[in-house]
Amino acid sequence: MRAVPGVVTALLLAAGGAFAGETTVAVAANAAEVVETLAAEFERESGHRVTVTVGSTGKLYAQILHGAPFDLFLAADQKRPRLLVEEGLAVEDSRRTYAIGRLVLWSLDAAMAVGEDLLRDGSFRRLAIANPDLAPYGAAARETLRELGLWESLRPKIVLGENVGQAFAMAASGNAELAFVSLASVLSPRNGHEGSYWKVPEHLHTPIRQDAVLLSRAKYNPAARDFHEFLNTPVALKTLESFGFVVARGSR
Repeated sequence: MRAVPGVVTALLLAAGGAFAGETTVAVAANAAEVVETLAAEFERESGHRVTVTVGSTGKLYAQILHGAPFDLFLAADQKRPRLLVEEGLAVEDSRRTYAIGRLVLWSLDAAMAVGEDLLRDGSFRRLAIANPDLAPYGAAARETLRELGLWESLRPKIVLGENVGQAFAMAASGNAELAFVSLASVLSPRNGHEGSYWKVPEHLHTPIRQDAVLLSRAKYNPAARDFHEFLNTPVALKTLESFGFVVARGSR
């Protein structure tokens, strides 16, 4: 017999009220708002409680290595979830790509012609990016600038945020005229700023494949396992797409 994933998940959620539990999810900053939205929907359907902790992928990974009490890790890359599996800190068959992110160059100024020409012109004071050593979107921004041959010339103008949310905040506050951020940040209903943006051509950087993994400490936590499965349901995939992510159904 073959189980139908949607039916299995529906049964898990329907039964959730009788066995309500709690789970703590570590989420990369670029996916914070969409995961909070998904968590609220999951809580309504299942009766489980979800606590979301937000940070850069690199920082959350370091916290997990040092014993942070997270049950699920939703990273902004594939590397850290893979390393956690190799280190025996995550369940091997639970790792899968829940979304593919899009990098954009954004300005608070709606009239600004944002794009490659502006980067080459260099007529701005500051360009905010997430720390490339901690955040995959920062690494993608650095890769893009190197591919364009602009990394060295623009380095004096670059200011670093710990994560993509901080990079967005720098540009939203006017402390930087431009920022490399996620499309999800720009489309967020909470950001309150329309501005203008340029979708960075995907050939300029490695695809930002974002993996989720169940941590070993939560292998038998029903709430954690159910939320992990919920991420692959049609309602979750539709929500992810509404925030500008490309969904990767069934990929690992």
